[in-house]
Amino acid sequence: MVSQLPLAHWHHQGLQLWHLAHTPGSRGEPLARTVLGPALGMAQGALPISRSERGRPQLDAPLAGFDAGWSHSGGHLLVALGQGVRLGVDLERIQPRPKMAEVIARFFHPAEVDWLLGLDEAGRQHWFFRVWCAKEALLKAHGHGISFGLHRFALLARGSDLVLAHSDVELGPAASWQLHEWAIADDFRAALAWQVAGACDNGGHEHPYPPR
Repeated sequence: MVSQLPLAHWHHQGLQLWHLAHTPGSRGEPLARTVLGPALGMAQGALPISRSERGRPQLDAPLAGFDAGWSHSGGHLLVALGQGVRLGVDLERIQPRPKMAEVIARFFHPAEVDWLLGLDEAGRQHWFFRVWCAKEALLKAHGHGISFGLHRFALLARGSDLVLAHSDVELGPAASWQLHEWAIADDFRAALAWQVAGACDNGGHEHPYPPR
């Protein structure tokens, strides 16, 4: 089927990502299996994918050293695969949010609140969706999901990039996290967050450069 053919397949720092066409309303896992199976040398139906208590997908033995994740929205599906890492991927559609300032003030880290609410409307629109998408990706990697609390870590601008400026102790050191985020379409943001497996056991700390 055409919808199973990758629109893009690329590598980033040892991770693989696929951008596929997706039928809105359908589940992401069956389509994700069509690219994960060949990449892992296994029939897609035989992939040992299970779910954690919180619903996070995970690869079991003999593929327990790998991690995979996917996210779909509209006609897009992103699939990510890596070895020796915990990863999370997210997609967000850019659309009007009349109560954006209220959402930021209520749910975000104080440093993010000060930064984002200090921007003009265009700047806030630009950065809000980038921050939200990156937060979702990181929390998917962590495994707890959004209920962990968006206020427990801060993503701030450093030039044109987003960086993890403060990390809750349960997430591990801020410097242990890496983030790749980009626009996959004019109205969609994408983010991939990953951490070397086991790094969250070391405790959180401030990033070595001052937040902006």
